[in-house]
Amino acid sequence: MRYPKPKSTLAVALCLMLGLTLAACGDGGADRAPEPGDRAVARVKDQTIWASDVRREAVAQGLVGEGEALDATSGLFRRVLDEVIDQKLLAHEAERRGLDNSPLAQRRLEATRERILGDMLVETVVNGAITDQAVQALYQEQLKLARTSEEIRVRLILSRTKAEADAVIGMLGQGAQFEAVAMERSIDEATRYSGGDLGYSTLDVMPQAYAVALRDKAAGSTVGPFQTEGGWAVLRVEDRRRESPPTLEQARPQIVRYLTYEGVRQLLEQLRGKAKVEVLLSGEAGGAASEPASAPPPAQTVPPTAPVASGAAKS
Repeated sequence: MRYPKPKSTLAVALCLMLGLTLAACGDGGADRAPEPGDRAVARVKDQTIWASDVRREAVAQGLVGEGEALDATSGLFRRVLDEVIDQKLLAHEAERRGLDNSPLAQRRLEATRERILGDMLVETVVNGAITDQAVQALYQEQLKLARTSEEIRVRLILSRTKAEADAVIGMLGQGAQFEAVAMERSIDEATRYSGGDLGYSTLDVMPQAYAVALRDKAAGSTVGPFQTEGGWAVLRVEDRRRESPPTLEQARPQIVRYLTYEGVRQLLEQLRGKAKVEVLLSGEAGGAASEPASAPPPAQTVPPTAPVASGAAKS
């Protein structure tokens, strides 16, 4: 795993993590572990820093995944711990100077508190409802709806001029190996050293000129030359096969993301239905505010096969 470079103390001061700032400003000095099996790893001005605090900071920075462990003996843990200590020191100094008492600070702290509480509600209500059974059910549903498409494996020889491309066709016609000619003549630096191999892809993701030329060509066919944006192309169709749908584990992240979006959308609809919400904007922009600003795109805008089709395995 590649880790970002350590932040400077100034950078930490400029981008204090909001959750830890709140913890520093509150009464966090109790020695009772906030989580079962938690471990005290540092103490700043009689305030305990727990291993879970460090891991939460690492997750917030994207250094580890939500369910990934963080070894307290690792260099990454120590680096993030140093950042948490710096944040505590900066927050304590801000309190000493009375900065936490300003109206601006109070509004920002309250906004942070609301954001954290909202996240916790989503974790409790929405994430708790995303079970293995729900993921499996949606996966099976999408498999039934998914229409697998055809993949084509192609090799390319790209030439600067039509005359050069015609010469390539002549060499191939005399029995030269496509891969050898590609390595010798192709100007496409990305593929020439692999014999022009473009791998497997579907026609819908290919440049239009390629897709048109390849549409009805059987495996083993040589196609071209035809003009493209990069020059004159000669292709060989290596193989055609049906695209394989992803496995459940490959599709799981997108399915979970979709179920989370849908759960948040439904939760917000329920809350807005019970609450009195008055938008104090006038004009066209204000009239378009009927959809919750924090809601994800409506479910109907997500293609029915999106969780499965977009995660199709490629080889």
